[in-house]
Amino acid sequence: MSYAAGNWATGVALGLVLLVLLAGLVNMMRGGATNLSQRLMRLRVGLQFLAILVMMAVLYFRH
Repeated sequence: MSYAAGNWATGVALGLVLLVLLAGLVNMMRGGATNLSQRLMRLRVGLQFLAILVMMAVLYFRH
């Protein structure tokens, strides 16, 4: 795997986590629906797991 592809994949995964985190914070600050907050939290945890898998795969395939 090239460095550019690995960096791109890692950046996309981390960017998705950041977007969901910010959406959850905005929802919480506006006093939004608690069900939406729960769904965003679960989505964020899943995306964090995916981001870790992507980073581990990038590290594995670079060697």
